[in-house]
Amino acid sequence: MKVLAINPGSTSTKIAVYEDDKEIFIKTLRHTSEELKGFEKITDEFSFRKDIIIREVKEAGIDLSELNAIVGRGGLVKPIPSGIYEVNDKMKADLVSSPLGEHASNLGGLIADNIAQELGEEVKAYIVDPVVVDEMEDVARIAGHPLFERRSIFHALNQKAIARTHAAKEGKKYEDMNLIIAHLGGGISVGAHEKGRVIDVNNALDGDGPFSPERSGTLPTGQLVNLCFSGKYSKKEVKLMLKGKGGLVAHCGTNSAYEVEKKAAAGDKEAQLIENAMAYQIAKSCGAMAVTLKGKVDAIILTGGIAYNPNLVAYVRERVEIIAPLAVYPGEDEMGALAMNGMLVLKGEIQAKEY
Repeated sequence: MKVLAINPGSTSTKIAVYEDDKEIFIKTLRHTSEELKGFEKITDEFSFRKDIIIREVKEAGIDLSELNAIVGRGGLVKPIPSGIYEVNDKMKADLVSSPLGEHASNLGGLIADNIAQELGEEVKAYIVDPVVVDEMEDVARIAGHPLFERRSIFHALNQKAIARTHAAKEGKKYEDMNLIIAHLGGGISVGAHEKGRVIDVNNALDGDGPFSPERSGTLPTGQLVNLCFSGKYSKKEVKLMLKGKGGLVAHCGTNSAYEVEKKAAAGDKEAQLIENAMAYQIAKSCGAMAVTLKGKVDAIILTGGIAYNPNLVAYVRERVEIIAPLAVYPGEDEMGALAMNGMLVLKGEIQAKEY
């Protein structure tokens, strides 16, 4: 059996083909700002990205007619429980209208469905653990004013995959463990996993939590209000400060955590301070999630690209190992997680859910 996995990001599209449990092709397609500047909305990039995917798969010598399922990264649909979902008309409408905002991952389900339809009725399209997976407890949703609500938007796909990987390594089931997982990427999400459910997590898209390479994270509320009404900035400019031009971009002029890491290692005091501040906020968020788990934590896990930074990991470790052992899984296994779920459905080991 063959599964095509599609994972669109803001400036790249990762694709992979798995035969049974073996990866036979994987590639990251980079998209320059010049290529993308002509698209007003992310969904306008549909044909551009789909055509590149089809071309690359064919050039790799893979016959599209041999695919049994297409699995896309889940986007900003309505909040749903963790799992794999077959793409349907209702989901496609929400991926286009984006009720919770725009994100490149919205294209995952749309492109997967379009390719599957071209291959015939026997080939189905799915999404897995979209960023809006919502398993939060009611008490965690309450903000300090009834016009506001804390929302679950995070790196659900990788957090769930790494949680299961770690549990298997420990000879346990994910559903029997309490874990705190921090995904350290372009955005940073820190989730409290209680017996297989993420009962609390920060909104990593444009809300609270640690600042990251592109996001400002939680900001001082009063100062933010004053800035919004200062007359100096438009709504669009303020939103870019929060997501896109916040975090390392604002402090250091780059969204590359690796560039900041190199400057810090070379003795740049400003880079060292900002890197430590990001690590400090990650550690502090882990501490907060320990409280949600009543202090009963089996492990704290760092994952994502920034987890390759040994100095940042050491900074976090020094502060959180009073809570639980720290495990580090650098990078992410999102492509494997997408394909694995597709294979499990094809084998009949799990059932796809209905959106």
